[in-house]
Amino acid sequence: MHGRQRNEASKPEETAAKALELRSLQSQFMSNHHQKIYTQEAIQLSAKLLGINPESYTAWNYRKLALESRIDEDSDPSLVDSIIDEELRVVQNALKRNPKSYGAWYHRKWVLSKKGHYYSSLEKELQLLNDYQKQCLVNDYQKQDDPKKQDNARNFHAWNYRRFVVELTETSEEDELQYTTDMISDISFSIYSAWHYRSVLVSSLVAKKADGFMPKETIRRELDYVHNAIFTDEVEQSGWFYYLWLLDQTLKMETPLRFSSWPSDGSIITTFCSESGSFPLILYFDQAVSGVNSSTVTIDSELQGHEDLVWEPVSDNKNSQVDSCVWVAHLKFDSGEPCFSRNEYKVKVSLGGIVSSMGCNLSTPYEFVFTVLHTVGESSQQGIVSWTDGFDNWDDAQSKDLISLIALNADAGFEWRKNAIKIEIDHLRNLPDSKFGKLILARLLMAEETMISDDAVKGFHYTEILQLYNDLIALDSWHAQYYKDEHSVALLHKVTSSTKSMSRHLFRYRKMNNIVCLRLNNLTLSRIAAVEKLLFVQMLDLSHNALHSAEGLEAMQFLCCINLSHNRIRSFSALDSLRHLKQLRVLDISHNHIRGENPVDTTRYLCSSPLSNSGEVGREVPCKYWDAYLVLRDLMEMKQFDIRGNDLIFSGEEFSSFVRQVVPKLVWLDGHKLTN
Repeated sequence: MHGRQRNEASKPEETAAKALELRSLQSQFMSNHHQKIYTQEAIQLSAKLLGINPESYTAWNYRKLALESRIDEDSDPSLVDSIIDEELRVVQNALKRNPKSYGAWYHRKWVLSKKGHYYSSLEKELQLLNDYQKQCLVNDYQKQDDPKKQDNARNFHAWNYRRFVVELTETSEEDELQYTTDMISDISFSIYSAWHYRSVLVSSLVAKKADGFMPKETIRRELDYVHNAIFTDEVEQSGWFYYLWLLDQTLKMETPLRFSSWPSDGSIITTFCSESGSFPLILYFDQAVSGVNSSTVTIDSELQGHEDLVWEPVSDNKNSQVDSCVWVAHLKFDSGEPCFSRNEYKVKVSLGGIVSSMGCNLSTPYEFVFTVLHTVGESSQQGIVSWTDGFDNWDDAQSKDLISLIALNADAGFEWRKNAIKIEIDHLRNLPDSKFGKLILARLLMAEETMISDDAVKGFHYTEILQLYNDLIALDSWHAQYYKDEHSVALLHKVTSSTKSMSRHLFRYRKMNNIVCLRLNNLTLSRIAAVEKLLFVQMLDLSHNALHSAEGLEAMQFLCCINLSHNRIRSFSALDSLRHLKQLRVLDISHNHIRGENPVDTTRYLCSSPLSNSGEVGREVPCKYWDAYLVLRDLMEMKQFDIRGNDLIFSGEEFSSFVRQVVPKLVWLDGHKLTN
């Protein structure tokens, strides 16, 4: 356990003798404990038991009771001192037996808190801990050729205990930071706990704005320091983890840098007399925000019903009820108005007072204006939607303002962050072939792309990024799926990096009033990304890829048609994101690997159990269709559904009847028109 070497098996007779001795000790100890006997002999018996078995929590609790029975506030300080020193010696002996004993370390903390109650000076304990940690690490470093003998280098119990002692002794964070420097520089770069402790200390000092710890200077100094570790031994992971943490601090902005919206500024939205009387208004920020409501987002328009607009967060994360990157409201229009002529309405949206996930108030107002065109027409399909014909090529003249990323005022540290990223990219380019170096270089190049505002140079890095992930797939097959996911993210960002590159994948579907269709099929995508640039898309073709999930599509509230056929989706729970798409009318999930039994995501049943076999009032849901029910019940506007080529339980009349009950407006199922 915890990487400790298992002792060689003893001879059977020796094992039997030890077991007999242990049972005898335990029997005598339990008798003393039940009778509350706290004599010196009984206490020594418990110490002997803990020397053999440091994990005996009952014995540690017994010693706590014994100590409290022997001392009080009026006890002689010298007596208290000797009793507590005795307890510390018992703990020390137990730790020799097992340096990672939870009970022993906790008991030492408890004893020390008692000592602190009576005495103010604990520097001696801190010095003992310094010597103990350094000696353990030196011993492990000397045994580095035999990892099985390294027991203490990653002893997080000792480091947690250290933080406890530091708090009691009120040792300064600057002194502790120097201690981590001594441990890393003088002993080994591979002490992960020291790097982690260093990140905690640096975060605290920067947050307090301590002298010499302003963000720009501190991060630059720490980056230069960690270079010694990653360039000396690029295989050792500890320094790389700290380096990743520093890069995250470099990129982390207190306020969102940009957001996208749909409708975008200057766009024209067409609504039809036949529609339900509302359309979604979407705000997408590059970090989670809260406080999006009718007072922070105001609407100025001739349309009725926008005064008390309700904004809701859109997220598949069930714990994300307040902060979200995506917020949606449904703007109403008068669908009962006669449509003998086209009616245009200007809508102005103003933002201000929204709070970022870092707690920063976005007080500077921003606004955008779009036009709603209410006209005669029919937006829904009259027949079955085909994914093979009915498409017209995209007119480049229509590409204006498709990518509606709106730049917000960057904080004062934006420029130095950009420069820091450039410096790190140059450093990593000089690193010999290393999977860590390649991975982090790819991440840095992606980060730099997000900071580029000049369209003339945007997208310059994507070819190199994609090649880096291809190299990693070949270099590190154990993590190939992760690299494929990251490759998909980079590829989608490349496709959406400019209107020119995106227009190659855009079409108009003439059978549904020329709605916008984005075709991303046959790209070997395994993950969905860059959706903030795709909010305008109404028809999306993701067929013939390697997707395992629909996660990310929940932000695309304008979607009415989705093709996810010929992917690697294994369950309906992987399609949970689609529940948020209230306008979805066509869904194709044919030829995947969706099964009807053994759903993966069991956390979904914490509130609604499939064992109850009950859905809404008056509706019984077969257990084998429960996952499907949880997704389909929210797709009330769906008219066409294709699930062919999956588990056979989805191909019978029973499933057809179930779907028609759950989705009452369904007309087409698996390519066949349903009869009344």
